[in-house]
Amino acid sequence: MKRIVILTGAGMSAESGIATFRDHGGLWRTHRMADLATPEAWKRNPELVLEFYNQRRKQLFEVSPNKGHLALTKLEKKYDVKIVTQNVDDLHERAGSSNVLHLHGELRKASSTVDPDLVYDIGEKPIKMGDLCEKGSQLRPYIVWFGEPVPMIHEASQLASRADIFIVIGTSMVVYPAANLIHKVKDVIPKYYVDPQAFDVHGVRNLTVIKQKAGIGVPTLVDELLKKA
Repeated sequence: MKRIVILTGAGMSAESGIATFRDHGGLWRTHRMADLATPEAWKRNPELVLEFYNQRRKQLFEVSPNKGHLALTKLEKKYDVKIVTQNVDDLHERAGSSNVLHLHGELRKASSTVDPDLVYDIGEKPIKMGDLCEKGSQLRPYIVWFGEPVPMIHEASQLASRADIFIVIGTSMVVYPAANLIHKVKDVIPKYYVDPQAFDVHGVRNLTVIKQKAGIGVPTLVDELLKKA
């Protein structure tokens, strides 16, 4: 069974109503990214950071997977599918995808501030100051903030290097290290890039650019790949 590895970004979930830094109001608009999503922000004002992620977590339970998410699940009928996502929502899982690797963390989870291996599924619950892990330290969002290492990038790179087909959906290809994954794919492997702003990535061979939103471009691409399987 051929292996398909899929990298998804914010554009994958935008059609479900998941906001991005670029288009949302509220805390997104009145505060800089450095005030909300960095280790320095957490040290400086943890209450504000918790409020920001509590809002995002609440929003997550008000949206549903879109046609793009649902289409990807169909590939599992004929392919070994691995999804590497930059998104912190769980829309891939809720759509029915079986193998999802989250590069930047997950909104539905909290982690210990003293032991990153202590991770808790909190669902819809907010994290409050005074919520402690079993070692007695404050819980924080289970998110890889700007400036922090990306623990799962090595595993993602291994997946990309073994792909028989590689697909990029809804990402600007400017956020590293995720944007470098396409360069881990073998030259001879077919690659697809689905995004309204998609472009020919320098140095990448066998790349098909599909300038469409995920909800339109992904179902069409999935149908084509299923016919070829």
